[in-house]
Amino acid sequence: MAAKTPGSPLEDRWREILTVHARTMCEIDRALHPHGLGASDFEVLDVLASVTGTGTAPGEQCRVQNIASQVHLSQSALSRLIARLEKDGLVERTVCQEDRRGVWVALTKKGRDLHSEVLPLQRAVLARMLSR
Repeated sequence: MAAKTPGSPLEDRWREILTVHARTMCEIDRALHPHGLGASDFEVLDVLASVTGTGTAPGEQCRVQNIASQVHLSQSALSRLIARLEKDGLVERTVCQEDRRGVWVALTKKGRDLHSEVLPLQRAVLARMLSR
């Protein structure tokens, strides 16, 4: 077995960030699992619940490309996640009339209610995991 060589402080810090991120995502997954959500599902719902700018009021619709810029998922993984959320009745998709390639996503009432219900759970995990 090769001996562990000490990394630079920058590499050590990077690994620490990755470890905290992975542990936090796992804890969020555990907290939200009884509600049928995972951490990535919640992130998309949270982005949609707080949509602002470009003439869109909070909680209205958002283009998929704008969601993609705020969550850490590939375009294909995000598309599958949104399709699953739509199947569960939490979001609805519509084609952008100005650009037929674009897709708008909005929370449904069910999605907004579930987001409100689990928001305190997610925030509690963040407070616990990131205040160390």
